[in-house]
Amino acid sequence: MKRKSRWKKILIWTSVIAVALVAGVLIYLSSVTYSPSKLAEAAMQSDSQVRVTKVKEGYRFEPQAAEAVEPNIIFYPGGLVEPASYSPLARAMAERGHRVYIARMPLNLAIFGQNRADAFIAEHPDEAYVIGGHSLGGAFASRYASEHAGKLEGIFYLASYADDGGSLNAAGLSALQITGTDDGVLNWEEWEKTKANLPGDTTFVSIEGGNHGQFGSYGMQKGDHTPGITEDEQLQSVVKALDGWLMK
Repeated sequence: MKRKSRWKKILIWTSVIAVALVAGVLIYLSSVTYSPSKLAEAAMQSDSQVRVTKVKEGYRFEPQAAEAVEPNIIFYPGGLVEPASYSPLARAMAERGHRVYIARMPLNLAIFGQNRADAFIAEHPDEAYVIGGHSLGGAFASRYASEHAGKLEGIFYLASYADDGGSLNAAGLSALQITGTDDGVLNWEEWEKTKANLPGDTTFVSIEGGNHGQFGSYGMQKGDHTPGITEDEQLQSVVKALDGWLMK
């Protein structure tokens, strides 16, 4: 009986320690996660132009007054950035007629939600889609695209790149890569090296004065450089680049 009691105590303490460790990790991740700005929070609200809906695995932005223009756009957020931080970009593209989905990632890390796009594509399986993402989100959007190229027409990267696990050099997809000249977070050496993983006709756009964090709307990111342009100016540059690419 004493042996059983001892093992029972060990199991109880092991469970307590495990719960404490998980709680500690969750508290830490919450403390280092970037939250949306007031502007981004406002962009999450529906109005006469754009309807915003919480859906399975994320949020959908779509035009109110007309049928959505294809392709639909799927977006994967950067690591430890809340999805609402990208609502200004999603709203801007919805105002131009596109249906846009922003994925909600487990623990705000795309590494745990690579296949989130499946739920969005399932809503309108006969329509065209492009996928993209910011930073870590772009890398895992690329991995998704490499495994599901037949479901997509293209991919775009915001301060991101296609690592070896997301190589698309033989996928036959259209690609757009956008960076900012004042980005202090992007690993530029990897970015340059992984160009070999992109389609040969990839479009490259460099935003003068743009930094890493202003591809979203969540404030200054640790390690980033001070931008030479405003957040709105960077947003408009991204929208212009996306517009031009989608019309090719």
